[in-house]
Amino acid sequence: MRNPEKYKLLVEGLEEEVGAWRVRRGRLRYLVAGPVAGRKRVEKEYWLKKFGCDGILFDLDGVLVDSTAVVVRTWREWAERQNLDAEYLLEMAHGRRAVEVVRHMMPESDAEAEVRELEGIEVENVGSVLEIEGARELLASLSPNAWTVVTSGGRRLAAGRMEHLGLPVPGRIVTADDVENGKPHPEPYLKGAEILGARPEACVVIEDAPSGVAAARAAGMSVVAIAATYSARDLLEADVVVGGLKEIEVVRRSERGGGDERLEVRVGR
Repeated sequence: MRNPEKYKLLVEGLEEEVGAWRVRRGRLRYLVAGPVAGRKRVEKEYWLKKFGCDGILFDLDGVLVDSTAVVVRTWREWAERQNLDAEYLLEMAHGRRAVEVVRHMMPESDAEAEVRELEGIEVENVGSVLEIEGARELLASLSPNAWTVVTSGGRRLAAGRMEHLGLPVPGRIVTADDVENGKPHPEPYLKGAEILGARPEACVVIEDAPSGVAAARAAGMSVVAIAATYSARDLLEADVVVGGLKEIEVVRRSERGGGDERLEVRVGR
């Protein structure tokens, strides 16, 4: 956007200076503030951001599925049994591997055993998981080899949640079982790019947690953040922040002069 100081964003009752253009929900408009069209204010609609890419990497919880109720209940009950600060635990746990959370909270424990117990409880309660609005439609618009899931949860848990909701499960996904270092380390997203056969800089990540945004950034990827689990102010490291998947559209494009397909991710219309 040229001369950004001349523009403002109008966001369904919330008006912010363009300096904070990424902090938005709902419909994007900009107003030309200068002497245009006979000094009348001119209103136009545009996509907030467009990304050309070869693959899309989705976080799972908070992006494609809503597991908040079961996750919060499971962690809270575990914290109470261990006489730990449940509020602090919940604040730092989202987007991180359970084994890392347990090690942080209880360094002397058998973290792997604790995680097996926690994941067993969550798998048994998969019926409490909900589908995020827009997830099914967005995934249906993509070729199977153009996307995958990169999650901090275990493989059994991730696949179980998607299967329960009837969402397509990629043949290969990246889970807590596949990495040595979880988010915010870039390893999970770098493995996701490897699965797709795409260069990291040619991938777009869709995330909802600061640790995931940081991981994608460290991997050299573009990031679209969903302000659902966290506020937009917590996600400003992303390229753009939106309110939900309904504000994201993907268009398939063929490279000129060849048969290779590229994707255009359009955000925030």
